[in-house]
Amino acid sequence: MTNKEKLPFGKTNYLIMLLGIAIILIGFYIMSLDKEEFGFGFLGLTLGPIIVLAGFTIEFFAILKKS
Repeated sequence: MTNKEKLPFGKTNYLIMLLGIAIILIGFYIMSLDKEEFGFGFLGLTLGPIIVLAGFTIEFFAILKKS
């Protein structure tokens, strides 16, 4: 059995996954920066969730990408 048969994803897939995780964490950090009560400002309700959704989209494509 070769190394390519053991791993479910290639190196590119794992790098894209790490990028997606980093973007998700950045989105949650942006949501925590909101100074409005209960996070009801622009950062907590609009910008942060859009960035988190973009991170999950990147994760989705990282999983589906052929190695």
